[in-house]
Amino acid sequence: MGILENIRVLDFGRYIAGPWCAALLADYGADVIRIDKVGGSEDRDVMPIGHQNGGAIFQQVNRNKRSFCLASKGHIRDEILRSLVLNADIVIANLPAKALKSLGIDYLSLTAINPSIILTSMSAFGSKGPFSEKIGFDVVAQAMSGSMYLSGSTEPMRSCVSWVDYSTAMSAAFGTLLAIIERQKSGKGQEVSASLLGSALVASNPYLIEEKITPKGRARMANKSQVAAPADMFRTKDGFIVMQAIGNPMFKRWAGLVGRPELLKDQKFTSDEGRATHANMLSNIMQDWCSTKETEFIITELEKVKLPCAEVLSPKKAIKDEHINQGDFFFSTGEKGPKKMPISMPPVNLSRTPCTYRNAAPALGNNTAQILFELGYENHDIKHFFEAGIIS
Repeated sequence: MGILENIRVLDFGRYIAGPWCAALLADYGADVIRIDKVGGSEDRDVMPIGHQNGGAIFQQVNRNKRSFCLASKGHIRDEILRSLVLNADIVIANLPAKALKSLGIDYLSLTAINPSIILTSMSAFGSKGPFSEKIGFDVVAQAMSGSMYLSGSTEPMRSCVSWVDYSTAMSAAFGTLLAIIERQKSGKGQEVSASLLGSALVASNPYLIEEKITPKGRARMANKSQVAAPADMFRTKDGFIVMQAIGNPMFKRWAGLVGRPELLKDQKFTSDEGRATHANMLSNIMQDWCSTKETEFIITELEKVKLPCAEVLSPKKAIKDEHINQGDFFFSTGEKGPKKMPISMPPVNLSRTPCTYRNAAPALGNNTAQILFELGYENHDIKHFFEAGIIS
């Protein structure tokens, strides 16, 4: 059994940040009940893969959960919600404050039912400021944090992976665990809050500090590093690689590898800052060295001189990569062949009490009746709720 086996979570999350925060708790044993809309929630089929229980994102962020279908309003619905909250430890939702209140899951409403409840809420912009009630997705936070402006070449470029959503989920899960530990001491719950913009600003913070203290007005540099060189993506004879040389020892080893020891005496290249200023020159030298060589050979040579590097893998290559498949990055789901999905494990593991994969993302409303029985409702109650459209 997991570390959090006696913790029950009500997950009102949608898309990524809220659901994956809840999934991280579920992986370590929490009983996570996903509260679905009657008829199905809007995030079930994003990135469809032909699976009856949802698309690619849904499969990843809703493993190890149970599904409970509940209407969004109504007197009887509110009674059922009250029973759920009375028997829960944590409520998770990535919604603005007004939406939380309209659903009856804002912190004041929850504590009126269960004073020890922990509410973990995630919003796009945080709870203060003129944007606090606005909605937003990952890309909005990327845009406002400065990171999107510094990415790309001729124009700003968003990251195609939702790193803001996932980092927000991890921060929220961390805060939730802190609240659980504190509640063990005080017996009291509290609200844990996180935001997409806050997460994006954490990642871009060094650039903001630099711009405030020593304004540089940095511009985007495609795949080049802003702070060192050569650090870039390079085309090989049969693909692409990335490598970075940061600090004088690495630069010395790189210069020796490409047969340009005279660069070490050039005053332009005596520091990371100087090398970054003249990054185009160093990238061109490295590109010339790479262009006639195959990827495997280049990676081998870079590794010999201890320079960080990797082949740029497509998703097709990534799922076949030897290290990725042998590195314990995915759950063993028990499925085989084409049905086996590479469901990612949490990016942290515990040696003595590891995470577990107990079940795939649930079918819509799969556990509604079971959970109502656990709350003390009888067969005739459940039948009435179903016929009235309160559950499904």
